[in-house]
Amino acid sequence: MHPTDPLPIDAVLPALKSALEDKTRAVLVAPPGAGKTTRVPLALLDAPWRGDGRIVMLEPRRLAARAAARRMAQTLGEQVGETVGYRVRLDTKISARTRIEVVTEGVFTRMVLDDPELTGIAAVLFDEFHERSLDGDLGLALTLDATALRENLRILVMSATLDGAAVATLLGDAPVIESQGRAFPVDTRHIIPDANARIEQTVTAATRRALAEETGSVLIFLPGQAEIRRTAEALGAIVGPDTDIAPLYGQLTPAEQDRAIQPAPTGRRKIVLATAIAQTSLTIEGVRIVIDSGLSRLPVYEPNTGLTRLETRRVSRASADQRRGRAGRTEPGVCYRLWHEGQTQSLPPFDPPEILQADLTSLVLDLASWGVIDPTTLAFLDPPPAPAWSEAVDLLQNLDALDAAGRITPHGTLLAKLPLHPRLGHMVALAATEGAAMDAALLGVLSGEPGLDGNAIDLADRFERLRRDNSKRANEAKALATRWAKAAGGAGQITGADLARHLARAYPDRVAQSTGPGRFRLANGRQARIDETERLAREKFLVITEMTGAAASAYIRAAIAIDRDGIEEIFSHHIQTATELAFDPAARAVRARRQRRLGALRLEDGPAALDDPAAAAPMLAKGIAQLGIDKLPWTRDQRTLRERAGFLHRTMGADWPDLSDAALAENDAAWLVPHISGLSRLDTITPDHLAAALFDLLPWDRRAQMETLLPSHFAAPSGSNIPIDYAAENGPVLAVRVQELFGLDTHPAIANGKVPLLLSLLSPAHRPIQTTRDLPGFWRGSWSDVAKDLKGRYPRHYWPDDPLSAQATNRAKPRS
Repeated sequence: MHPTDPLPIDAVLPALKSALEDKTRAVLVAPPGAGKTTRVPLALLDAPWRGDGRIVMLEPRRLAARAAARRMAQTLGEQVGETVGYRVRLDTKISARTRIEVVTEGVFTRMVLDDPELTGIAAVLFDEFHERSLDGDLGLALTLDATALRENLRILVMSATLDGAAVATLLGDAPVIESQGRAFPVDTRHIIPDANARIEQTVTAATRRALAEETGSVLIFLPGQAEIRRTAEALGAIVGPDTDIAPLYGQLTPAEQDRAIQPAPTGRRKIVLATAIAQTSLTIEGVRIVIDSGLSRLPVYEPNTGLTRLETRRVSRASADQRRGRAGRTEPGVCYRLWHEGQTQSLPPFDPPEILQADLTSLVLDLASWGVIDPTTLAFLDPPPAPAWSEAVDLLQNLDALDAAGRITPHGTLLAKLPLHPRLGHMVALAATEGAAMDAALLGVLSGEPGLDGNAIDLADRFERLRRDNSKRANEAKALATRWAKAAGGAGQITGADLARHLARAYPDRVAQSTGPGRFRLANGRQARIDETERLAREKFLVITEMTGAAASAYIRAAIAIDRDGIEEIFSHHIQTATELAFDPAARAVRARRQRRLGALRLEDGPAALDDPAAAAPMLAKGIAQLGIDKLPWTRDQRTLRERAGFLHRTMGADWPDLSDAALAENDAAWLVPHISGLSRLDTITPDHLAAALFDLLPWDRRAQMETLLPSHFAAPSGSNIPIDYAAENGPVLAVRVQELFGLDTHPAIANGKVPLLLSLLSPAHRPIQTTRDLPGFWRGSWSDVAKDLKGRYPRHYWPDDPLSAQATNRAKPRS
């Protein structure tokens, strides 16, 4: 398609220009392929309100920014950098003549923070705002706030699938202009993948079918770089010599990305393997076949760990529609969706806004630089979540970028001026004071540019390769590092010294200690792993800068080794020395260990003297609770007291304390602590300690009441004082030799006669002969048979025929 050919957006340009003439804000909703990205900025060049001011258009990605600038320049018959230019990270093409600047959203944030009045800018256009990137949301909020200084500043939000009414409300009831677009028909075909097949196998099979059924080039959507690489290898074995395979993802060089979006030469076909980078903003000439895996890889931030992990998810319906529309940009096409047709309606309607699941550290610092410590004072379509906001504030305070009230510090002001994550800015700024700004800045570039000089996990190796690399991309990276170093107040040479020291300052929470081959514990308490074959797997300490996977078992993607001395020096003010107490079950005693810690890392751990015996009591009580309350040296009377209290607790309710083993073990046996102060061993606890504790649990007045209700002993007619067993499952039991009850015609009872005791009647040898709850009935009933048996077994003892008239005795025969 020629740059000047008619596009659907042309029909609404007069209405858009009129809206921006009458008001300063507007919303443009236009479907993919309508032409809004390349036609709208050019149409506004002759607007009277522009004067000589520049039009700045934001794009979510560098690839889209460069492509849009190139397309508009072609329309004007010029080179990029004349009327139309662009600013992206590591690449800028503008001149004094430039009146339309296409910039990435992150670059615009720096522009507005550096110049809140946006001097010389007549209009800010937010393209592809439906992607809801964090920088896009922030840029719009700051621009709206800046209109307090620039009432005539035009703001235009352009979107393909966004709810235009919601954005219009955010912009103060701005007018909404809609373009119907012009999409060529796209035939949608569904291929149900084999659940056991790898994604590259499914995609390769679908590509083989598409190449056989259709003409034209192919655009394949895959979740990430790894899947693109594997699919490219699989396709290389099946495509013919007239078909080119072109990967397209963010870590490629600009030249590689540009080659991927160029049309295939005449007579050849192209297969573009892309991430979501090709979902919007781009038109790849010749593509009329789309194969959609239905997957996307999104960063998800976990505030409780401070980590961002990549998560592979099903795409939203809006994303699936945009991908499908790529096949009908320039002619009728076909889209192969690798899922069952019925699954489409179960897809989420939209992708979640990045602000709801992103690391907010840079946003918080930018807003603090803007003078905002409460995000609710700005116009956000979705306000930042409180947990992520709080986590970001904590980190910035640890980096000395914010004060205790959340206001920006002079150090934070410096960090905000650096186009780096605050972690890396902090690293460069401190290195500048030591004459090592270039090393730290180049590390910052390396950390922010995945794939720059390889994908080695060891950052020291990648740094050394980058230092020796003289390629265009490497030289651009070094030039950027030089600018950052100067912005931080330093420069100097690249030496490669103390790299781990610099990174540890940026990632204090990710200093990690080996817990076994290939396994590490981070200072923030999380775990991470690395293949045991990696050299770094044998290091004792690492600084980890990048991880993927779940926080519980994250995989290390980038790290550098650091020695113990470096940690001691850098974090000397943060390392805490403490003597910790722990109960040793084997020794049944509390032991002391001296530990030096950096967060969750144990730099030293060894035995120490127990200098504070009083502090051992709670630990000893807790250990005893875990071992078992029965391990304490209870006397028989103390056990009986506890059993009686337990019976009252079971029968009369919670007014009486539960003194069972299980109950006393609850709350780490805190009842015992006041009575064992100064003790650290179980074998030093005596019954006297327990007696004092029992007096607290069961005071005198309650004991007196207990004695009335539940006597500990029964005064037998024989004169013996016999203990009552209150621990028995069937109620209180009195085990007594039968001859000691002769003459007793009432059944023994407790609780003022309300609870009969279960009598366990014993022989002279203390062997059970009968149990009863009705002693008078026993005498008058089965006693005669029992007496016959006892006379035979114990002939020397007295066994009367009438026990009620006999004298009770605790001897063989009663005294005469």
